[in-house]
Amino acid sequence: MTDAQDTAADSSLRTPGGTPPDDAGSSVTGAPTPLLEPREGIPPVIADAAALAEVVTAFAAGSGPVAVDAERASGYRYGQRAYLVQLRREGAGTALIDPVACPDLSGLGAALSGVEWDLHAATQDLPCLREIGMVPDVLFDTELAGRLAGFPRVGLGAMVESVLGFVLEKGHSAVDWSTRPLPEPWLRYAALDVELLVDLRDALEKELDRQGKLEWAHQEFDAIASAPPAEPRKDPWRRTSGMHKVRRRRQLAVVRELWETRDRIAQRRDVSPGKVLSDAAIVEAALALPSTVHALSALNGFGHRTGRRQLEQWQAAVDRARALPDTALPMPGQPVTGPPPPRAWADKDPAAAARLSAARAGVSALAERLSMPQENLISPDSVRRVCWEPPAATDVAAALAGYGARPWQIELVTPVLAAALSAKSA
Repeated sequence: MTDAQDTAADSSLRTPGGTPPDDAGSSVTGAPTPLLEPREGIPPVIADAAALAEVVTAFAAGSGPVAVDAERASGYRYGQRAYLVQLRREGAGTALIDPVACPDLSGLGAALSGVEWDLHAATQDLPCLREIGMVPDVLFDTELAGRLAGFPRVGLGAMVESVLGFVLEKGHSAVDWSTRPLPEPWLRYAALDVELLVDLRDALEKELDRQGKLEWAHQEFDAIASAPPAEPRKDPWRRTSGMHKVRRRRQLAVVRELWETRDRIAQRRDVSPGKVLSDAAIVEAALALPSTVHALSALNGFGHRTGRRQLEQWQAAVDRARALPDTALPMPGQPVTGPPPPRAWADKDPAAAARLSAARAGVSALAERLSMPQENLISPDSVRRVCWEPPAATDVAAALAGYGARPWQIELVTPVLAAALSAKSA
């Protein structure tokens, strides 16, 4: 049995401290128990200042960590804003808050200052929570904890089932959460997402401590909580799906013009950009470089359902790109600030390629011994940078720190990388 399997088989971890439904949990050999209803029922959605004030008071008076989750409308609306926020805390119960009706939750965030926030896949929800004024000082990420502990499946449903013995219904994860009013089944699903999050956190803390990894996890959580907001992505249009087909600079300019036009329209209409114009259509137009609306309308993605006015706006974007002087055309690829792609190392620097091969083998072996994914043991980018421009053997730890590695990672990985660098430079 792996450490993770030992945890799943430990029946003491299958009894949530908050006493969910009667006959809660399941035995090691029994089937998991479906979790069908929140223990206090589905709470009303908080959608006005008076009700929000009551929630703030109740959660400030609660005890222990607070479970936090947020639902977005990815694929339906522009951006990644939150359309529902769920919280649960001992002594306060569960709250479902509508951040459209209550867009400023900074008062709630302040009331929970210093309280540990328990989230699953925290980096997914923290940006949209930050937008509405909710930023944790301390957090526990149950997905990341599962990775560090060696669980093979770390989705919330899989973790709750394997550790606590309950089955969460996951049928509403990809619905349009901007819908108003939200249907009752969706609200039930949302409330259940935080129902056992603190119990899962407690079980994972116990397992991480048993494996000697709890301090590692705390360092990871602290790094997430203290990380600044991500910088806006440079040239986001370059991430258009299918860009590998676009080779010529004039074609790249068409992608850029169409992407930026689509983005402005999507933002104005508050819809997902893909609902305005597909990536495939953008690439199709870039490759064809149509000179007329009629030619554009014959391309995939610009068919009979596209109105004349819409076709004209897309053709105008193509025309702008066609009219650009050569000096204004985008260059292929993006400026490289780090090492080149590893596939090019053998030709550019065979010694560096050999260092990288040895380092990867060493990191892989260490990650396997520790029962965790390699990317959680150390960032692959950090390994590439150390191998491309190798520091002195005594400076590997400092180099890793400069690339953002945490102390526990530096302690474990430095000997592996130093050995790889020494072996291939001898």
